Amino acid sequence: MEQFLEKAKSASRILATMAGNERNRILREMAQSLRANTMNIMEANALDMRKAQEEDLAPSLKERLMLDEKRIEAMAVAVEEIAALKDPVGRVLEGWVTEAGLKIEKVSIPIGVVGIIYESRPNVTSDTAALCFKSSNGCVLKGGKEAEHSNIAIAEALQGVLVRNNLPKELIALLPDSSREGVAKLIKMDQYVDLIVPRGGEALIRFVSQNSSVPVVKHDKGLCHTYIDAEANIDNAIAIALNAKVQRPGVCNSMETLLVDRAIAPMLMPIVKEAFDREDTQLKGCDLTRDVIEVAEATDVDFNTEYLANILNIRVVDGVEGAISHIVRFGSGHSEAIITESITRAERFMDAIDAAVVYVNASTRFTDGGAFGFGAEVGISTNKLHARGPMGVEGLTTYKYKVYGKGQIR
Repeated sequence: MEQFLEKAKSASRILATMAGNERNRILREMAQSLRANTMNIMEANALDMRKAQEEDLAPSLKERLMLDEKRIEAMAVAVEEIAALKDPVGRVLEGWVTEAGLKIEKVSIPIGVVGIIYESRPNVTSDTAALCFKSSNGCVLKGGKEAEHSNIAIAEALQGVLVRNNLPKELIALLPDSSREGVAKLIKMDQYVDLIVPRGGEALIRFVSQNSSVPVVKHDKGLCHTYIDAEANIDNAIAIALNAKVQRPGVCNSMETLLVDRAIAPMLMPIVKEAFDREDTQLKGCDLTRDVIEVAEATDVDFNTEYLANILNIRVVDGVEGAISHIVRFGSGHSEAIITESITRAERFMDAIDAAVVYVNASTRFTDGGAFGFGAEVGISTNKLHARGPMGVEGLTTYKYKVYGKGQIR
């Protein structure tokens, strides 16, 4: 492990001085390599899907695991979009001259070696590798065992481009020991690894956060809410709520709880039920909800559960303040939305809710690096420090001060 990480650290220093246009050229080659290796990647993914079937993985996990030509093309396009972004490294963020005549520049620089631990989705391999390469970071990737063959095939397609350009393949490296013990070693290697980004289940996030001696940016669970206010446009509200839940239920930015203003609940609830019944959504509700429509009971345990499935909680609340109180208690700091035509209520909600992303009249499904114009993301950070929300290339940089003098002494 130590020798492997030492090579990754040495490799990352090469990128730190590479010109941005050269990195972009290599990224475009990586996109073409993904396309050229489509059949290899799909064959590897078929092995993972067969194993997932044998082990009876949850439908949501299998949906995230599956790759086809369309998804591989989307991976390649994401790499090209990352290449087209402005260079995040070497930018002068601020500059000034001190009283002593020193010229100081605050300049963006790469973090170094980024360890990324993730589950299920093999496209994370190419997305995160490209983001790290664009921002001049080396990366050590640890995907879930359920995507082992897919991740190897994708990494090899990217590493082949590195080797053809006389670069060490350790710039994009898969962790050789993918066991729990291997992860436990990785997160203690602070002499070689500069940042750990865990994204996945609650148990994984907790284990890494509690045991890492390397700085961690958490990409925690998404307990996302949509609140329909009494002054909402009802057609918009139903369309947004449906999109937030059913468009892709197995992802972290999907809605888990729908909050409804008590003032419109008797009128709105039957419309909500009819709409979600058409999508075969399993509905659970609070007592006030169940007074109006026939659904299963939702308990505090349900309100604190990230289903990642086509299951939805519904709660009736006392206006904006009731919605805020519920989200303060149960929200995970990911993405929250209010549907209203009232500017005053919208601003109250936006100001009061402490989450990475807060929406007015839009679906929480937009919390995504691609949708935000970042090309892709390392994940959705629920941290407050160093990065928050969709974490793109800028979240993979830090800074240093360059100080220019003319013989000054203090």
